[in-house]
Amino acid sequence: MDKEHYICIDIGGTAIKYGLADENGNFIEKNSMPTEAKLYGGPGIVEKVKNIIRKYIKAENIGGVGISTSGIVDAKSGLVVYVMPEAIPDYSNTPLKSIVENEFNIKCSVENDVNCAALGEMWLGAGKGKSSLFCMTIGTSIGGCAVYGGRVIHGASNSAGEIAYMKIPSGTMHELVSTTRLVKDVAKAKSMDETDLNGEKIFTWAKAGDEVSQKAIEDLMNHLADGIVNIAAVLNPQMVILGGGIMAQGEYLRPIINEALKMRLAKNVYESTQIEFAKLKNDAGMTGALYNLLSQIK
Repeated sequence: MDKEHYICIDIGGTAIKYGLADENGNFIEKNSMPTEAKLYGGPGIVEKVKNIIRKYIKAENIGGVGISTSGIVDAKSGLVVYVMPEAIPDYSNTPLKSIVENEFNIKCSVENDVNCAALGEMWLGAGKGKSSLFCMTIGTSIGGCAVYGGRVIHGASNSAGEIAYMKIPSGTMHELVSTTRLVKDVAKAKSMDETDLNGEKIFTWAKAGDEVSQKAIEDLMNHLADGIVNIAAVLNPQMVILGGGIMAQGEYLRPIINEALKMRLAKNVYESTQIEFAKLKNDAGMTGALYNLLSQIK
């Protein structure tokens, strides 16, 4: 019998990334397809997932399917509890784990995408070797996940880590810490249309000395630091991992974040809280989905 491989699937609002990996997290193959969420909704996603599994199960010795997905997930039952209808229509209350296991007679795990990214970074990324960490992803909004002892803290309603709702001095994290907010602030200051801007352009301007862009980034990092202070006060993790599109600018952002945290945290907490930038990039969700699967079947 050939060595067992595992199907990894990461379902986002725009794309579904998928691949085949061994038990050590090495990918034999990776691919992606458009989610077409608005066009086909949840039922369309289920069909795409089935087609991915069919593709591999014919030719490979498959040991299980690990799925990372947008939305609030009950990780024990594998139920996609809730996804905003405007993001993916008719996806809430989809029993994804049961659908896969019943149709293919194969083990399946389902977990929230940010939680999977955190597990991936803990296993093979920036958090390797750490027993406690908090992962934050900054994109069109902001998400989070706490991992302790190799396990995700889910909370009573499977919504632990939903830091978009966290209150900080000037509002909520959703309102103040996102690429969306960065673009909005720079566009307003420059009397530009937001559609003509993106994070990459703003960072290019900032590095070239543009004061408006520099200030907007600094404001964003100050708001982010306010949130990290709250997380450090409640959870006191060894590491906070920052991911998402604009966090690829780690070299530029690190000194700004460090200075903001130094001003806000007690000296011993500041020195004990390591700030790192996500390393696994687009593979984080699939890698974490695999780790989650293996932790359930091994």
